Amino acid sequence: MQSICQTTRRLPRIPSSTRSYAISVKEPKPLPNKKMPRVFKDKKAFQYNWYSRILNANATSPILILHHDDFTARRLLKLRSDIADAALKVQPSLASLGPSPLPVTRPSLPTLTVVRTSIFGAALRGLEGINLAEVETMINNQKGRFAVLTLPSLHPPLLNAILRAMDRSVPVKKPKTEEEIKQELAEKSGDPAQPGKRIKRVRQVRIPELKLMGAIIENRVFLPPNLQEVSKLPTLDTLRAQIVGLLSGPSAELAAVLGAASGGRLARTLEGLKKGLEAEDSPPSDADTPPA
Repeated sequence: MQSICQTTRRLPRIPSSTRSYAISVKEPKPLPNKKMPRVFKDKKAFQYNWYSRILNANATSPILILHHDDFTARRLLKLRSDIADAALKVQPSLASLGPSPLPVTRPSLPTLTVVRTSIFGAALRGLEGINLAEVETMINNQKGRFAVLTLPSLHPPLLNAILRAMDRSVPVKKPKTEEEIKQELAEKSGDPAQPGKRIKRVRQVRIPELKLMGAIIENRVFLPPNLQEVSKLPTLDTLRAQIVGLLSGPSAELAAVLGAASGGRLARTLEGLKKGLEAEDSPPSDADTPPA
């Protein structure tokens, strides 16, 4: 009996970090002796204010919601580096801007922040003007670890470059075949090659997974298909040029007509217009009336 108790004590305890929850935007249930609304303190209060500042900036800085799994600290740094490199490639070249008397500043880069699901959900509930039902559809009760990627501005080429960079940095994991599943089960349930010998511990090879859940832009929720369409839009300068072209089109055509009808041609043009109007207003003559 004593040996059994000692063996039980030596079993490793499951760390709390392995627990995974989904981002919940539902109001918490009131508990006895608990004040509502909930007030965070110390570290949780710092995280709540931090997440709130990130969410409130989505009017000018789009926010991408990411679900990640099996990421080590080094692999997470590699993902941040790949995103930063992709963002720098679409930034305008400083040499093309010409000499400037002002000091040259480094362009703003996207920021990847790993969030705590419970406190991030509370910050989402406090965001004014957002449809929480659409947020629930975006999260889709997905449990695990989450992160938010904040872009410096809504620039479709930048968004497109970052989406492609994340796909290259973290490819989609291929599903296991039936043979691989059977082989894993056989290795777990099979007898060791040398009974009584201590099994050599093998470090687990982690294959990271990254999934885009959606984005929040100007308090609107965008699912991945809609976000892909936003990334293919032209830039803001291009849209402004198109609007200016549409507004200036009719005036340019009128100016061309008046320019072509300048001088004596203007009088002939007006005289022809006058005769045309008179012909429409005059009643038909007997000669023009067809025989009965």
